[in-house]
Amino acid sequence: MILYTGFAMPTVFIEGSYRFYFFSREESRKHIHVSCPDGEVKFWIEPKIEVAKIINLSDSEVVRIQKTIESRLEEINESWNKHFAHQVR
Repeated sequence: MILYTGFAMPTVFIEGSYRFYFFSREESRKHIHVSCPDGEVKFWIEPKIEVAKIINLSDSEVVRIQKTIESRLEEINESWNKHFAHQVR
């Protein structure tokens, strides 16, 4: 399920204090942003799951977030495809 907190940043899901979301008007390569009160991280989803950018998060937090992404990858992909299906790239 996508929650819209503004058209440009739809929330895919929230787990604990982490918000997993997309930027609508960013690059076309599949990725997801994750933020929490302490910082944020961006992960590439394809061609493989990998960190693109980290701001103020510990390595252990990033590993925990990556495991969440891996376990919910199908949901993330479905949300990405649904959200971006109607946008011109």
